[in-house]
Amino acid sequence: MQEINDINENTPLEQISDPFLQERNISLFIQREDLLHPQISGNKWYKLKYNLSEAKVQGKDTLLTFGGAYSNHIYSVAAAGKIFKLNTIGVIRGEENSVLNSTLSFAKDCGMIFYYLNRSDYKNKDSEEILGRLKRIFGDFYLLPEGGTNQLAVKGCCEIISKLKTEFDYVCCPCGTGGTLAGLISGLTGNNFALGFAILKNASFLKDNVRSVLKSSDKNNLNNWDINLDYHFGGYAKTNTQLSNFTQKFSLLTGIPIETIYTGKMLFGIYDLVSKGFFKEGTRIVAIHTGGLQSSRILSQKIMINDKDYSSEFES
Repeated sequence: MQEINDINENTPLEQISDPFLQERNISLFIQREDLLHPQISGNKWYKLKYNLSEAKVQGKDTLLTFGGAYSNHIYSVAAAGKIFKLNTIGVIRGEENSVLNSTLSFAKDCGMIFYYLNRSDYKNKDSEEILGRLKRIFGDFYLLPEGGTNQLAVKGCCEIISKLKTEFDYVCCPCGTGGTLAGLISGLTGNNFALGFAILKNASFLKDNVRSVLKSSDKNNLNNWDINLDYHFGGYAKTNTQLSNFTQKFSLLTGIPIETIYTGKMLFGIYDLVSKGFFKEGTRIVAIHTGGLQSSRILSQKIMINDKDYSSEFES
C-alpha cells in the first residue's frame, strides 16, 4: 500500500519571462503545485496529508466530507481514499442526478459513496442534527470539512513556504476558503507578505475565516497579509472574455496551463496590480499554482455544450 510519505512533493519553481514584467523590474515566479500529483494536486494535497495521518492515528478507515457536484475537494478526497486504502463518503450539495458528471464518475470509480443533501439542509451541514444523521447512516468516520480547511490543513499548507527556493517579497494564492492563505501566513518569516486573491464575490468574510484559523497561533495578530477582493469576475467559477483571453495568453507565453476559476484570477490580479504600480520596482513575487485544472476543463465543456451557468456547482 502506498504511504503518505511516498508522495513526491518536489515541484518546480519557474520564473516567468515576460517583457511586461521586465520593463517594470518585477520578478514573478510560479510554484508549480499543479504538478504535484495527477489527482491530488496543488493545495488539496497539503490540506489532506496531515488529516490522512490523523485518521490513521485515530484508527478511522472512512473519510466523510462535503462538496458540490464538480468539487475539486470531492475529486481529491476520492482519489486519496483509493490511493491510501480508505473508504470515502461524499456528501453532495443538491439533488441526485441519474447521470453522473465526470467529477462524480471519477469519484465513484475511486470507490466513493455519495449522499445527497438538498440545498437547505446543506447550509446546516455542520449542525448536530445533520452530522448525527450521517453517523446513524454511515457509522464512525473521520470528518473533513468542506474544502478541507482545518488546523491540520493549515499545518500542511504552511510547508509550501519552506519549498520556495528563492527570496521573495510577496507570496500570492487564490482564496476560496482562506485555508491555504492561513497556511502560507503561518510559514512566513522576516518581512515577507502573503496576499490572497478572493475568487468569490462579496468575500470579505474570508478575512475573518483566516483570522479564525490563525486564532490559536502566534501568527494571529500579524499585519503581513491581506486578501484582495477585486478580481472575482462576478463570483465563483464566473468569467468573462477579458479573463479568458488573459489565461489563454499566459499559458501560450509560459507553457504553464492555468484556469479561470482559481489561479487565472490570481494571476490576472497580480498583472493588473503591477500595471497600477501597486508593487514597487524590484519586487519579487511568488504565485502558488494551486491546480484545479480538472474542474476548469469540465466547466468549459459544459458551457460549450449548452451555455448553462454551472458556477454554483463548483464551490469547494
